[in-house]
Amino acid sequence: MAVFRFEAMDSGGQKENGVVEADSPRQARAVLRSRGLVPLSLHAAGSARGAGHRFSGRRIAGSDRVLFIRQLASLLASGIPLDEALAAVAGESDQSLVRERLLELRSDVLGGSTLSMAMDRHSGDFPPVYRALVAAGEKSGRLGWVLERLADYSEARDHLRQKVIMAMAYPAIVSTVALCIVIFLMTTVVPQVVSVFINNHQALPLLTRIMIALSGFIRHWGWALLLLLAFSAWGARKLLARPGTRLAWDAWLLTLPLLGKLIRGYNTERFSGTLAILVGGGVPILPAIQGAANTLGNRQLQQDVEEALVMVREGSTLSRALGATGRFPPVLLQLVHAGESTGRLPEMLERVAQGEASLLERRILLLTALLEPALILLMGLVVALIVLAVLLPIMEINQMVR
Repeated sequence: MAVFRFEAMDSGGQKENGVVEADSPRQARAVLRSRGLVPLSLHAAGSARGAGHRFSGRRIAGSDRVLFIRQLASLLASGIPLDEALAAVAGESDQSLVRERLLELRSDVLGGSTLSMAMDRHSGDFPPVYRALVAAGEKSGRLGWVLERLADYSEARDHLRQKVIMAMAYPAIVSTVALCIVIFLMTTVVPQVVSVFINNHQALPLLTRIMIALSGFIRHWGWALLLLLAFSAWGARKLLARPGTRLAWDAWLLTLPLLGKLIRGYNTERFSGTLAILVGGGVPILPAIQGAANTLGNRQLQQDVEEALVMVREGSTLSRALGATGRFPPVLLQLVHAGESTGRLPEMLERVAQGEASLLERRILLLTALLEPALILLMGLVVALIVLAVLLPIMEINQMVR
C-alpha cells in the first residue's frame, strides 16, 4: 500500500490536511469520502509535489521520536509483525508528520525494504545511530530489544540536554535584564539628569564625564555597534564553517579551564553512551566506533576518535588508542580497558556514560551557583557607578552651598 497526502474539506467547510494509506489514488479518494471528506488535492507522499516536508525543514521532534520508538519496541516484543506495529503506532499518533513518516516506513517495509533501509531514506528524521542500531537489531533478530534500549538512550540524552539548557537559562535571563536596565539608564536617565548641570556650566567630575560620553555613544552610535556585532557574528559563523578553522577553534575550547572540562565531559558521555548501545546491539566494533564518533559535537575530539579507529583497525586495543590522544578522561580509559579484558565492554561504557552525565550535571550546577551571585554583583556595580555619576555633581553643589 502507498501513502498519500491529501487536502480535503469536511461537511462544515473546514479544510483538513493529512495522510491516508491506500493501494491507489482512486481508493484513497474513496477512503476520504467514507470519512465525510471532499478531496481537494491528493498526491503520493514520495512525489515531487509531496516532498514539502523534506524541503520545508520540518523534522520530527526528539520527544515524538522517542515515544513512537518505545511504542514500536513494545509491540514488536509482543510478537506483532513489523508492518502491523508501524500501522498501529501511526494510528495512535496525534502528530501528522509522525503519522505520515510511519506510514511511509510501513510502505517501504511492505515493498521489501528492511526498517533500517527505510530509515535511510529519511535520514533527516533518523540520526546515524538510530539506523545503525536498527540494522544491528534486524541482523541479530533482537529488533524489539534494541529499540527499547534506543528509546532509553535517547531519553537520557534529551534529559541531560534539558538540564543543561535549564541550568543556563537563569544566568542568560539575568544578563539580558541587566543589559536592558543599563541601556535604559544610559540612554534615558543619565542624559536628562546630567543636562541640568551642563546647562549651568558646572565643572563635572571625571566619572560623570565618562558616563556622558558613553551615553552619547550609545544613543548616537548604538545602531552601528549592533550592526558591527551582527556582522562579526556572521563572519565568525562563516569562518567556523571552514573545517580547518573549526578544528582549531574546538581544540582551543578544550584548553579553557572550566568550559573545556564541560565540553570534554559532554562529548565523553555522548561517545561512551552511543558506543555502549551500538556494541551491545551487536554492531561490530569498527563501525560502532565510527558511528559513535559521528555523534560528537567537538571536531577535535571527533578527529581523535577517528585516529583511534585507525589504530584499532591496525590491531591496537580501544583503551590504548584513545589514551594515545591524551584528551579523554582517565576513567574512560580505565573502564574501557577493564571491559576489553573481561568481555564486558558495553557494561563498562554504560558506566562511563552514567558517571560523566552525573559529573557534568554537578559541574553545571556549581557553575550556575557561582554565576548567579557574580552577575547580581556585576549588575549592582554598574548601576552603582551610574547612580554615583549622577550624584557626584549634586554633592559638589551641596558642598559649594555650605
